[in-house]
Amino acid sequence: MSVDNLREEQAIRRTTDHLIQVFADTHSAEHVERVMQAACRRFEGFPVRDFVPVLAERVARGELTAPPETAAPAEAASLTETAARVQTAAPVQSTAPVQSVAPAEAVTSAETVTPAAAVTPDEASVEAASASVPRRKALLPIGVATAVVVVAAVVVVSLGQDEPATPATPPLTIVRGVIGSEKKGFFEDPQVVRALAGMGLKVEIETAGSRQIATSMDLGRYDFAFPSSAPAGEHIQRERRAGTKYTPFSSPMAIATFQPIADLLTEAGVVRQGQVPAFDVGRHLDLVTRGTKWEQLDGSTAYPVDKDVLISTTDPRTSNSAAMYLAITSYVANGGKVVHGAAAEKAVLPLVTPLFTGQGYTDDTSEGPFGEYLTVGMGPSPLVLIYEAQYVEAAARGQIKPGMVLMYPSPTVLSKHTLVPFTPSGDRVGRLLSTDPQLQRLAAGHGFRSGDAARFTEVAAEHGVRVAADLIDVVDIPSYDTLEHLLDGVAKAYG
Repeated sequence: MSVDNLREEQAIRRTTDHLIQVFADTHSAEHVERVMQAACRRFEGFPVRDFVPVLAERVARGELTAPPETAAPAEAASLTETAARVQTAAPVQSTAPVQSVAPAEAVTSAETVTPAAAVTPDEASVEAASASVPRRKALLPIGVATAVVVVAAVVVVSLGQDEPATPATPPLTIVRGVIGSEKKGFFEDPQVVRALAGMGLKVEIETAGSRQIATSMDLGRYDFAFPSSAPAGEHIQRERRAGTKYTPFSSPMAIATFQPIADLLTEAGVVRQGQVPAFDVGRHLDLVTRGTKWEQLDGSTAYPVDKDVLISTTDPRTSNSAAMYLAITSYVANGGKVVHGAAAEKAVLPLVTPLFTGQGYTDDTSEGPFGEYLTVGMGPSPLVLIYEAQYVEAAARGQIKPGMVLMYPSPTVLSKHTLVPFTPSGDRVGRLLSTDPQLQRLAAGHGFRSGDAARFTEVAAEHGVRVAADLIDVVDIPSYDTLEHLLDGVAKAYG
């Protein structure tokens, strides 16, 4: 994106935000944005861009202030037609930069120039220009100056001199947020950075475990928090007394493994092959309860090690992905029901606690175990619990090697990435991530299931990732309080 295009996008974004505030009592923010976008489209293809934000604002104001019966659309059309005539006044041969000629240099007083007079070409000058190549070259800057003067005249005549012809570009608004590590790649994507800059924002992020964000961090330093689950988001919203929250995208929990391991677990009845491999959590829980080792499985020549058949997770005391795994396994251990109440919590804890305590050291964020999966291989971690988005994003980056496999727990849970704003700037980030088509598309490009479902499917297909088209075997997550009780019970077992 060129500097001029970025400057224009920033000016349009600022103008739109201003109009949202001006018409807050009569129109929704979404309606104002649609009107402004439609106004901008009227000027698509015009080579002189300096005054497009101002002209588009004029069109949008006319539509937003006028009752439906008035002639505001006709006025807007007239303004667009005038601008179109202005654009065509400049000779098509000219390649001189428009910015090199200022309106003040071309004419002493803009009020003395009328659009009609400026648009009419001088026939004698045209004939003279066609007779001599050198003279035609000499006339080119004059034609450019004429076009710029006419644009300035249109702005003066239509809007008055109380509005600046070229809006100044203020510094970007810095917005600080703390996020789950799985979204780091999205926020650091240059396309995302440019898109947000075009809207006047620079988002600075820090990463932490989602449970850590919800329970132990000082959130007063941030404009928003963006954990990876709805329960954590709801807890933050309640504790901070935030008025709203946003769920811009989501991702189901998945398992990253390797083909030899998938084949071995298929023989053991844990993995079911299909359009996408499904990992039977109930059968796996039986193996763990019996203390089964990898080397004890039939056909274990692919992985003959004396280790428990466990899935590598993050630390359940700090990280959301481990909490999501606890939500899945507690549901299965509770006979296919969401855990609720002290009795159910007490019954399932002895069954699910070994899934975590048997692992040894665990990372605070999902970036750690998945990074090891990508670089080290199946030796230390043959099964790794991840977000589906991590695998799709890694495939898009060319990090998935032959023999790597994506599976889905059966059942699984949907991790809804929930943004809680604390300031108006944080709220704007949440709203843009949830509604802006470009940002939704970019999120899908990073493997998240956003409002642009078609783009998510395209990205997965482009990089050969078999994803679950329809998420059917998805269960509910326990309430925040119940999940916290379970996590505390597991934490006590660590000693």
